[in-house]
Amino acid sequence: MSMIKLIAKNSFRHTLRVILTIVGISIAVLAFGLLRTVVTAWSAGVAASSPNRLVTRQAVSFIFTLPYAYKDKIAAIPGIDQVSYFNWFAGTYIDKNQFFARVACDPETLFKVYPEYQLSSNEKAKFMSERNACILGIETAKRYNVKIGDIMNIDGDIYPGKWQFVVRGIYTPRTKSDDATQMFFHWNYLNERMKSDYPNRADEIGWYVIKIKDAAASATISQRIDNLFKNSRAETKSETEGQFQQGFVASSGAIIGAINIMSYLIIGIILLVLCNTMIMTARERTREYAVLKTLGFTGKHLFTFIAGEALIISCIGALIGLSSLIPIVQGFESVLPKGWFPVFNIENSTYVMAGSSALLVGIIASIVPIYRALNTRIVDGLRFNG
Repeated sequence: MSMIKLIAKNSFRHTLRVILTIVGISIAVLAFGLLRTVVTAWSAGVAASSPNRLVTRQAVSFIFTLPYAYKDKIAAIPGIDQVSYFNWFAGTYIDKNQFFARVACDPETLFKVYPEYQLSSNEKAKFMSERNACILGIETAKRYNVKIGDIMNIDGDIYPGKWQFVVRGIYTPRTKSDDATQMFFHWNYLNERMKSDYPNRADEIGWYVIKIKDAAASATISQRIDNLFKNSRAETKSETEGQFQQGFVASSGAIIGAINIMSYLIIGIILLVLCNTMIMTARERTREYAVLKTLGFTGKHLFTFIAGEALIISCIGALIGLSSLIPIVQGFESVLPKGWFPVFNIENSTYVMAGSSALLVGIIASIVPIYRALNTRIVDGLRFNG
């Protein structure tokens, strides 16, 4: 009988125990993968950010606005390619549980600073030509079954009133990590209403997004922008898009840290489950190992028997857990409040970490049984009664 066949037969000698161990490992791998997916989804904005984009916001807080008049001054700084501006709109669509980003923008520069938002030339032209036009990410369009030409009615909160938008385009992301859930509409449409109803709030924007020619000059250009408005009524803070996104992630650092700790604790649980099985198995087979030594089997053979059994069990559990991960993640996403995670995909690194952790656990779990098997004298092994 070959070594592999012998190891496989030994692995399932105690069927119920092994099945329960495999189930425990698969559940732990599944939980680890799900938690890691939540962590990577939380940080998706950082991963998708461009080193060639800067974000300039109000120095005190993101919630405060900046003057529209800053635009031309920023654009005049050497090294800057494009300057665009945005305003968080919020509002209520259908009801307060329906969340997705609703943002006022400059349609002329939107696609110059965000080329990853892909829209047909016809849709782009219609969006730019109509003051109350808007575009939606394809995920939001699918979610609400919205088509081009439909009317979207939104009740304003930050900007009070009844707002009506005509869908003139549905953009698609260039990669899976790009946000496909946002709604963009004309800042001028918002500003005209402010001039009429709230003049003191007119000509204000939320933040500038600046495309620079050389990513290596980001720190220098950021400093020049901030120095330009130093001691003004609205000082600025400029940083790379990645740093800006990281600031939002850092505000939830305690939650992310707790999830990270939980995910690694799960690896410890896998180890304990498999170690318990392997130690029990090795104890039961103490006399068998002594007989094998008597027959001329070496320490190398015993190492292969025990480590091979642990790896078979851990690998089967890992495969079952990883194969169940996609439907479980999809189910988890379906019950989450919509809009929490614009990008909720299982990263390849999650598969690698989960799979390699299971292999590592299999190796570690076999260390104690191997040590005992190799260091137990033949005579003591033959006398052992369990």
